[in-house]
Amino acid sequence: MTALKNDRFLRALQRQPVDRTPVWMMRQAGRYLPEYRATRAKAGDFLSLCKNTELACEVTLQPLERYPLDAAILFSDILTIPDAMGLGLYFETGEGPKFRNTVRSAADVEALPSLKAETDLDYVMAAVSAIREALAGRVPLIGFSGSPWTLATYMVEGSSSKDFREAKRLMYSEPKVMHALLEKLAAAVTDYLNAQIRAGAQAVQIFDTWGGTLSSWAYAEFSLAYMKKIVDGLIRHHDGRHVPVILFTKNGGQWLEAMAETGADALGLDWTTDIGNARARVGDRVALQGNMDPSMLYAPPERIRQEVADILSRYGEGSGHIFNLGHGITPDVDPENAGAFIRAVCELSGDYHR
Repeated sequence: MTALKNDRFLRALQRQPVDRTPVWMMRQAGRYLPEYRATRAKAGDFLSLCKNTELACEVTLQPLERYPLDAAILFSDILTIPDAMGLGLYFETGEGPKFRNTVRSAADVEALPSLKAETDLDYVMAAVSAIREALAGRVPLIGFSGSPWTLATYMVEGSSSKDFREAKRLMYSEPKVMHALLEKLAAAVTDYLNAQIRAGAQAVQIFDTWGGTLSSWAYAEFSLAYMKKIVDGLIRHHDGRHVPVILFTKNGGQWLEAMAETGADALGLDWTTDIGNARARVGDRVALQGNMDPSMLYAPPERIRQEVADILSRYGEGSGHIFNLGHGITPDVDPENAGAFIRAVCELSGDYHR
């Protein structure tokens, strides 16, 4: 593989000195970019875009052509694993992901196949390899997966949900069945992320989008325990480098201390947690990623710059901060405002790394 020209992101994840705070955006390759929409139209639909190696590579690189980002993230979807397990993933315009089949019983869990990611999800590995080659060492490539709990909610509900009624019904009334599902998913996610690392991903992130819907004891038992199991099973050194792992639980700011004990290198923060307070709580155990409210990108550029300055000030001096939004960039953001955000990080953060 080509030598890495910009390793600022990887160094910050390991709390090593950097010249400025690295920055990337969750969903940075997405619908807010007109060039993305044109490529998706060429592909026909979202899943076809994910499964087309050339086009998935193209949209991954698009934001890097516009902005001085410090990392690329694989263009894919968190629901590739349940789709490969035969649940029949599809998308309806304006309604988000849905599955033709659901998992709601012990028999349903037993019937799920054990995945071998390098063959069952070979299109993802092809995309990782192609993107890594196309990057030519420009910036690191991030691989990712949904967390077992987040994947399980979609598999049980059959779609996204406001109250997660079916998933929580299964968890509370038949915990052994839910644990069996989560065990199977933890094994699949571990294999999937390791396959991405072997294919060229230089860091990985676990998206626990719905962990924050759980009570504290349920989060520890049904979400965090399985993410720790994944972290314990990951390849942590590859291609001559440490492979950092980021855990991101949306609405999980109350559990940072427990998350920091998993062995992950960094924790993602949403915008509801003060980053200065988070740093005081976790100390030097982990790096922190985040955490501007994505809706701030609707504000004028001068207000965006003010918010970036405030977050940088709250984190304070030293490495261990990766600037990001507190969740994914939303589809109707003006690309110029995204550019103002990224420029502000690049221009203002150097003062914190002298």
